[in-house]
Amino acid sequence: MPGTSTAIATPPTRAEAWALLLIVCVALLWSVLTAVDRMTWFMEVMWVIAGIPLLAWRWKRFPLTRLLCWLLAAHALVLIEGGAYTYAQAPLGSWLRDAANAVGIAVQRNPWDRVGHFMQGFVPAILARELLLRCTPLRRGGWLVYLVLAVALSFSAFFELIEWWSALAFGADADAFLATQGDPWDTQWDMFTCLVGAAVSLLLWSRLHDRQLGRADDRMSAFRPGAV
Repeated sequence: MPGTSTAIATPPTRAEAWALLLIVCVALLWSVLTAVDRMTWFMEVMWVIAGIPLLAWRWKRFPLTRLLCWLLAAHALVLIEGGAYTYAQAPLGSWLRDAANAVGIAVQRNPWDRVGHFMQGFVPAILARELLLRCTPLRRGGWLVYLVLAVALSFSAFFELIEWWSALAFGADADAFLATQGDPWDTQWDMFTCLVGAAVSLLLWSRLHDRQLGRADDRMSAFRPGAV
């Protein structure tokens, strides 16, 4: 990654970064102590476990924008909730289902799985956007939007393959991880929800993200092919 591009991004303050890290780590510790299924817990939160040391390792040379850090923390908490209780039994999902039914929206299943897949597009879309704008000469425009959506959808498809491989490897023990809740179209819904999340994220955050990344001219002048 180009080292000179890090001076352009607006990262969170030191206090913000430590606060976000503390919240995620405390939630992660709580989840492992209360997990109803340790194997499911690990498969759901392994992205958080892998991501924290990776961010810490690269932070001095490549700090992320404030927006992306807050989004990553929110995504981590969604994963942790699903890992602790399993997505079919997540209390926040039950609350959402009851709230939807109370206002006349019929929801039969626990929707936390849908929330998780929405976040699977909503957050990685900004991550992909930031990496593409800071680490390549790609400019804002149609190709950037297309590539960000493609990255989100391809990651969702890869995650569905992981679920398939888990089912083959662990059989019925992987049912809680699959969280299909009896829906034969669950895989398609998961990928569609991820795509919607990515599109909504681009519509909602692109302008703020650009302000935190700096001017386009600065980004282009900071890109140096072959820089480390």
